[in-house]
Amino acid sequence: MALDNFVDYVKIHCKSGNGGGGSTHFRREKYIPQGGPDGGDGGRGGHIIIKGNTQLWTLLHLKYNKHFKAEHGTHGAGGMKTGRQGKDTYVEVPIGTIAKNAETGEVLFEITYDGEEKILMPGGRGGLGNDNFKSSTNQTPRFAQPGEPGEESWCILELKVLADVGLVGFPNAGKSTLLSVLSAAKPEIADYPFTTLRPNLGIVAYRDGRSFIMADIPGIIEGASEGKGLGLRFLRHIERNSLLLFMIPADSNDVKADYEILLNELRTFNQELLHKDKLLAITKSDMLDDELKAEIAKDLPDLPCLFISSVAEDGLMELKDEIWKLLH
Repeated sequence: MALDNFVDYVKIHCKSGNGGGGSTHFRREKYIPQGGPDGGDGGRGGHIIIKGNTQLWTLLHLKYNKHFKAEHGTHGAGGMKTGRQGKDTYVEVPIGTIAKNAETGEVLFEITYDGEEKILMPGGRGGLGNDNFKSSTNQTPRFAQPGEPGEESWCILELKVLADVGLVGFPNAGKSTLLSVLSAAKPEIADYPFTTLRPNLGIVAYRDGRSFIMADIPGIIEGASEGKGLGLRFLRHIERNSLLLFMIPADSNDVKADYEILLNELRTFNQELLHKDKLLAITKSDMLDDELKAEIAKDLPDLPCLFISSVAEDGLMELKDEIWKLLH
């Protein structure tokens, strides 16, 4: 997927349909010159509906098509005829998309499976015809309800990347390099921070034809959970990964301290992230000899840890074995 083709945030304008008005018709036939009211109800306005589609991986198709309008309901008619409902408008999105109110930031719902439908903006109700208002004291009501207007506002759609393994680390920790070595993905790689500005997905081949999906998530900096850098845009992608692979380079001054910083950012953003399975990889370990590895291993966090080198392709099979064991 080209770099600019991954779109995980769009703002769309939606307008649901107005409800049709009720009818004030009276029954008038040859032998019934003074029949009672028989005005039908108006039809409901069309909804704006968000629908999940597993064939979509990005919100790119909504980047340049941001306005959605549903059809209005039609008015009721004589003979108790109800007006036709307005046609609903569907907006298809990838699984893992959340809808938010653009003004308040309130999360409205999340699409979690293929074919799931959620009403983003309901259409206006149709008005009642005059037949609904007849009574013993008012046998000829000459009024009916107008239809309710539809809703209109801007909404935000955000995509959380769905993957088996999410790579978590500071900028330049070697996440993109690892993904490029383990899969056919070709993320941009350079020796400066924040090379990755969008998540990259890759399918990692495992033994006996099995595989799992790995996501290279842009680097986290201290304070990301408070919105520093593009922290909040990055952190939400971690929520939909089954396993978190923390990556800290071997030239780190304090591996354990760096791990605690990363863990604290996740904790501050969403406490639920701490319940996910976690694995630590010390990257760029080709620059270490056995003595240095033993020294670093003395003070590592209490979770499964491995020394790997993506460039030298050292320890990668052991890493995949450990990932598969945790995933299953």
